[in-house]
Amino acid sequence: MNHHRTQHTASVLPNGKVLVTGGRNNDGLLSSAELYDPSTETWTTTSRMNNEREDYTASVLTNGNVLVTGGGGNDGFLSSAELYDPSMETWTTTGSMNSERWQHTASVLPNGKVLVTGGNNNDGYLSSAELYDPSTETWKTTSRMNSERGEHIATVLINGTVLVTGGNNYGILRSAELYDPSTETWKSTSSMNSKRVKHTASALPNGKVLVTGGQNADVLNSAELYDPSTGIWTATGSMNSRRVHHTASVLSNGSVLVTAGQSKDGFLSSAELYDPSTGTWAETGSMNSGRSWHTASILTNEKVLVTGGQSDDGLLSSAELYDPSTGTWINNHNGNSSQEEITVSVLTKRKMFGIGEWSNVSVV
Repeated sequence: MNHHRTQHTASVLPNGKVLVTGGRNNDGLLSSAELYDPSTETWTTTSRMNNEREDYTASVLTNGNVLVTGGGGNDGFLSSAELYDPSMETWTTTGSMNSERWQHTASVLPNGKVLVTGGNNNDGYLSSAELYDPSTETWKTTSRMNSERGEHIATVLINGTVLVTGGNNYGILRSAELYDPSTETWKSTSSMNSKRVKHTASALPNGKVLVTGGQNADVLNSAELYDPSTGIWTATGSMNSRRVHHTASVLSNGSVLVTAGQSKDGFLSSAELYDPSTGTWAETGSMNSGRSWHTASILTNEKVLVTGGQSDDGLLSSAELYDPSTGTWINNHNGNSSQEEITVSVLTKRKMFGIGEWSNVSVV
């Protein structure tokens, strides 16, 4: 990439390109954006966002535009939102959310609206939720979650409901709840077997949801499955490595690729594959760089693009590609793969993030 980035976003556009935006590097918060073209394996700059942001969300709308919401800015937590138009490569402001929030979630619903949930701001962790209507570019409040939570995960199920799992509320959560867009209401569902924050949750082709890793008192390698038809969680095979701040990508063959992250021993370069038919994990090729807080995007050619993040050497601009047909990684040499030595601590308004130190939870 053209910039070192962590706590950024990556969005696969309808034209197959990948839009990478914002985050942070050694100079501070970023508003810059760049595009990756899989056909040429090159990066080009595109127009900047109107605000610098980290720990925000980016959602590809049904009309192809990208909605960016909230996050941490130079002056504190943000309620602002903006839209990227891939055809014009321009950003425009859109309606602001009703609450400032970061470490929240944003889910594109089957009706095209976007559900934003939770997060935190100066008032603490949030249970509030709101809906963005792309046709009017306005937000409206919807019913609150049953629990305040930030750094949680929201997954759209095949029936259109949204499953929210885990997160933090001055303590790590095990609870889960469901949002019904047709009634705009929440209901509790059964709790996970383990408390988790900074985990992943992936909707599988069979309709179940695979949750992996994260942390509570320790970094986890356990995984579990949620069955929407019964509302029950069951344990499945554990990963080969404990991971937090990793990624999980559902491949076209239905398997799930988990990449990198951190354990108590440091940054990971390893990757592994989950087979839903057997409930087991198998190691696959390792990445060229250990990293966490990175992104992973499934391209139209079925390869997986990993970008940026943090490593033992500091923040990364490097990107690499995973080929599922060979199980191997290659560096994207058209990006700037140099690294900067930094002290990895980020102070934004009221929270400090450092390697091994997040939200009153320590990697041990």
